[in-house]
Formats: sequence, C-alpha cells, structure tokens
Amino acid sequence: MTASPLIDTRTDDALEHPETAFHGDDQKKVWEQIALGLFIGIPFVALVAAVPVAWGWGLGWSDIVIAVVMYFLSGFGITGGFHRYFTHGAFKAKRPLRIALAVIGSLAVEGPVIRWVADHRRHHKFSDKEGDPHSPWRYGETVPALLKGLYHAHMGWLFDVEQTNQRQYAPDLLKDKDIVRVSRWFPYIVITSLLLPAALGALVTWSWQGGLTAFFWASLVRIALLHHVTWSINSICHAIGERGFASRDRSGNVWWLAILSLGESWHNLHHADPTSARHGVDRGQVDITARTIWVFEKLGWAYDVRWPSTARVDSKRVVKA
Repeated sequence: MTASPLIDTRTDDALEHPETAFHGDDQKKVWEQIALGLFIGIPFVALVAAVPVAWGWGLGWSDIVIAVVMYFLSGFGITGGFHRYFTHGAFKAKRPLRIALAVIGSLAVEGPVIRWVADHRRHHKFSDKEGDPHSPWRYGETVPALLKGLYHAHMGWLFDVEQTNQRQYAPDLLKDKDIVRVSRWFPYIVITSLLLPAALGALVTWSWQGGLTAFFWASLVRIALLHHVTWSINSICHAIGERGFASRDRSGNVWWLAILSLGESWHNLHHADPTSARHGVDRGQVDITARTIWVFEKLGWAYDVRWPSTARVDSKRVVKA
C-alpha cells in the first residue's frame, strides 16, 4: 500500500482539461515538504502521548466510538477504495459509490486519490526492484542496509522530491472529472477529517471538553495509527512474513496486522494476484475489506467483483518439495 504527499495546488482548469492536469513529473515545493512533515509529525506525537493521556483522563465512550467509526471509514476508503478499486480494478462501482470511495479515502490524509494510485501502480510495476518508490531492500540486504531501507519504505520515501508521473500511471483517473474534482478538493477533505470528529464529540457530550478529546483521539491518534498501519504494509510486509504464494517480490503475510489493516497485511497473495478482491484467502485470514466489498455487492452498488476461485488460488501456491 501507499501513503502519498498531501497537497496538490494546481488550478481548477483540471476539471475542464483533466488530461493535462496532475502531471506528477514536477518536483515537490519546499512548503509541501514542510506541510507533509507537520501532518506526519503532529498526529505521531499524539499517538505517542495516547497511553499516558488515556491513563489519566480524556478518554470516554464517545471518543472510542467516533475514533473507531472514523478509522474504519477512512481505512476502508484506502483499502477498498484507493487500493483494490481505483488502483487494481478488483470490482466495478456505481457512480455514487465511486465518488464516495474517493472522498472517504481522502479522509485518511494519505494524499489525493490520483497521486496515491499513481504511486501504488508504480510500486507494483517495479516491486522490490529498481524503480519501486518504497522497497525496504533498496539499499541492500545487510542489517544496516535493511534498517535504512525499512525507514525509507515506511515513511522516508514520502519526502522524495521527485513525484510519480500521473499521466503515465493513472491516465484513466485523469479522464474522470469526478475523481479529478475530488483530488482538487483534497485540502478541504483534510480539514473535514480533522474537525468532524471534534464537532461530533462536542455535540454528543454537549461540551467543549468532549470536542477536544474527540479531536485528540478520533482525529490525531486515528490518523497517526492509520498512517503507520498503511506504511507498515510497505515496509514490514515486504521484509518479513509467510510467503505461501509465488510472487516476483518479497511480499509476505503478517497476521498481526490483519485487523488494523482491514485485511491488507495478507500481502503475499495480493502481489501474486493483484486484481483479487480478497487478500485473505485461507482459513482464519480475516479480511474486513473483502467482507465490506461483499456487502456492497449484495446491495447492488458494486458488481463484477473479482473473487478468487479455489483453482486460481491453488495455481499460485508455492509447491513445497
């Protein structure tokens, strides 16, 4: 998975001429790097402070409910929306769901949808090889090299000056005016993602203290946790884990990330069969994203879902001697 830089500043001409917008081949501005650092650093500080804060004060049931709902909503926007739908076409969605997936994925504050998709498609093209934007193996296989590579894969790559060329890797999305518009609205969606939990907390508790604690837990901590879970798919799941399926990279299944990642950490099968709507295919492999897609399919909002057949899964298994 991918978490991309935050702000895109091109004009609304993109809505009239989307094929010329979001080129992605220019360099990030200094202020973009600063903004990125703040959006990573501040929620991370909140995450570090979460345990002592919870121990002493400031955590109520309303905070927990709002945080869990926002985590699942924005998390599924990334896993089911940005990743399995927009990047890999694991299913088709009717227009309202398509737009909704782009919006709720943006609530995760991992970058505009078009940039996110372009980065992740490039990752799959060069997975764990030269050209992969975030392979943990890029510096070598010694312990110091791997530690450096893990940092780069986890979050260091986000500060790379060069951007993925979106016309090359996401031309389909650049032709979609709805998605171009959502990408353009990304800064406003970020503001909504930060302030909506606070507003809900204040309304539920009818106090400013409720709004403040909801902002801490359901905005800052939620965003930080989701960021690091997403980045762990890039770093941890390409460094360790079981590899029961044949893939041309080092992707592995990491079971202890499965719940928080909504099923994305069953990463080995994903790289063996990228367009599959289900990543956790074996018994006990909980895949919340796949189950949610199944619900949308039953409602008629999603269709042509690429569920993996038993024969297809078995054909990709590693045959042990």
